[in-house]
Amino acid sequence: MRLDHADLAKRIERGDRRALARAITLVESSRIDHRAQADDLMERLGAPARSLRIGLSGPPGAGKSTFIESLGPALIKKGHRIAVLAIDPSSVVGGGSILGDKTRMERLSLHADAFIRPTPANTGFGGVARRTPEVIRVVEAAGFDIVIVETVGVGQSEVAVASMSDLFVLLLSPGAGDELQGIKRGIVELADMIFVNKDDGNLAADAARTAADYRKALSLFIGKSEGWPVEVHRCSALTGHGIDDAVDCILRYRRWYEASGALDKRRFEQARAWLWSEITEQLRERVETRPGLGDIVESSERAIASDRISAAAAAKRVIERYFESTMTNEGDER
Repeated sequence: MRLDHADLAKRIERGDRRALARAITLVESSRIDHRAQADDLMERLGAPARSLRIGLSGPPGAGKSTFIESLGPALIKKGHRIAVLAIDPSSVVGGGSILGDKTRMERLSLHADAFIRPTPANTGFGGVARRTPEVIRVVEAAGFDIVIVETVGVGQSEVAVASMSDLFVLLLSPGAGDELQGIKRGIVELADMIFVNKDDGNLAADAARTAADYRKALSLFIGKSEGWPVEVHRCSALTGHGIDDAVDCILRYRRWYEASGALDKRRFEQARAWLWSEITEQLRERVETRPGLGDIVESSERAIASDRISAAAAAKRVIERYFESTMTNEGDER
């Protein structure tokens, strides 16, 4: 049965959670017929109020889910509605996903002003799922004014979330300091603020040292945003220590971000990144499914492996052959 997209869009805008979940499932689907329906739905959604899009990254074990579980209710008390898009790791071999973040945020998931959606990462790269920008757009239409995207982890390829967020937060564990040891410099340079979690008990002293190390290291970096110095804070998601400070820092950033005009500029950059990501992915899908191109791709792979041709030259040949076949098909149809 085909969905009534106009009705579904209205239900989403009224905050209907079942409609919201159904829409996200549709948007995340890779079926061709579902993609056409998802595109139609996206066009029917009204312009939402501007949300604050927060990207949260950090090494495994830093306590990202626990941090959100503690941060979310504190933001809700300030009058905000929170959507959490938790990207779960997918198996490289089998493609399966744990999807356990919702169980780790049990208290927040029950709150009327919170919505948590786990998504497998096997649909994209860079620590986020391919359809994450569209899902952000859907939850914004449902009235959530703070959207947190929790990424798989941290690494060189894990900075894609920064291109779709207004505020990029790096969460660290005590002992992750020592002048950036164990953490890639690139992702630190992308951070708008850093929180050192687990500042409690026997780890408090290590947390203090880690925060001091990062403050010192950041003094050597060029700031990501003119007018906003990157701040380093300590907190404990377990005890709640420092969470109110984290909330104040995030909301202060939001006020600065909107008043400085950075929001409009950032929205344009996000749209451009989203567009080119889709162009790349859709072109790849079409090349992979174009009849007659499979043999050319396989021969190109063998030629690259034996150093008989560069990857750039091979890619050019495949793309040219794709467009030649497209023009031939169009001519035959006429």
